[in-house]
Amino acid sequence: MKRRRCWSGLITLSTAVFLVGCASAAGDSDDGAQDAVVADETAVARVINVETISVEPTEFTEFIRITGEAEAFHDIVLSAEEGGVIAEFLLEKGSRVRAGQVIARIDSRSLIAQVDEATASAALAREQFERQRRLWEDEGMGTEIAFLQSKYQADIAHARLQNLQIRLTKTEITSPVDGVFDYRFVEAGEIALPGTQVARIVSIDRIKIMGGVPERYAAVVGRGDRANIRFDIFPDRDFSGIIQFVGSTVDEQNRTFPIEITIRNPSGLVKPQMVANVQLVREDLTNVVVASQDVIRRSEDGYHVFVVEEVDGETFAAAKPVRLGASAGNQVVIESGLDVGDRLITLGSQLVDDGSRVRVVSGSTETPVSEGQQ
Repeated sequence: MKRRRCWSGLITLSTAVFLVGCASAAGDSDDGAQDAVVADETAVARVINVETISVEPTEFTEFIRITGEAEAFHDIVLSAEEGGVIAEFLLEKGSRVRAGQVIARIDSRSLIAQVDEATASAALAREQFERQRRLWEDEGMGTEIAFLQSKYQADIAHARLQNLQIRLTKTEITSPVDGVFDYRFVEAGEIALPGTQVARIVSIDRIKIMGGVPERYAAVVGRGDRANIRFDIFPDRDFSGIIQFVGSTVDEQNRTFPIEITIRNPSGLVKPQMVANVQLVREDLTNVVVASQDVIRRSEDGYHVFVVEEVDGETFAAAKPVRLGASAGNQVVIESGLDVGDRLITLGSQLVDDGSRVRVVSGSTETPVSEGQQ
């Protein structure tokens, strides 16, 4: 029993001494506690992996984007100029035709007979006139009125013959341009009156892109300007063309003025009425700073980007206010705020803030991660 009391007293005494020692240590040094807090915060500071590019001057092309529609360079409907029965078609639909090639013929037997008759009548009238002329001029016989009548009769007969010959040529329906026999409106054996639609010829070796440009660009869009065209159905194919026509008036409904762009289409890929995405070249810029839209951050005061800066051996992200200029696609011109040689943060720019600690990881293909916090 005496031993137990001794051990109990020793434990009580030791506890008292420990508590007094802790209180004394806490009162002796507040600075030591603050150092421990700072050390603890430093141990969990965020370090963000980022990728950068060095800012260099480059070239940039500014575009005006509009939507257009493809049209055939020639889209012609041929109509009958002479009435009659369609005797035959010399080509099948879908065949390529040359300018001047005959597509269809109208039965011309009646006209041929009339031409033969008119030819004979014109020959007789010409012979009568020659005889009357010799009598009047060489022998002084006859009257002047008889001479004049024979002359005019010969002229009338010749004009009638020419008219019938012209009508005979119109019984052959020919293509005025190179193209494709795209549609047939009548069949062989049907009667075609003057004006009846017979065939459609479409030329698509070249294509016209028709579109409307907002009126605010009237001063910068002109004939001869370059254009880039894409079609949704051909996402990997680019077409280039030249503005051939610029309208002189503005449509009061949509406030645009019309333009016409010509592109080459030798393979026939582009079909009329396809929708075209058109980029009109507005301006070619040189020695400008260009950045991706993905690295631009918006704030209350405007826009800024992040660059890498080193302070006392540590690497930090620094926000730089920028002024944006022309844009095209996912690229934008930085008019001011970035200097040549700045290390612009690209991958990881959405994860950093001004003053964030960063680690530059060149060539990384992984998604950037924050380090220092679990």
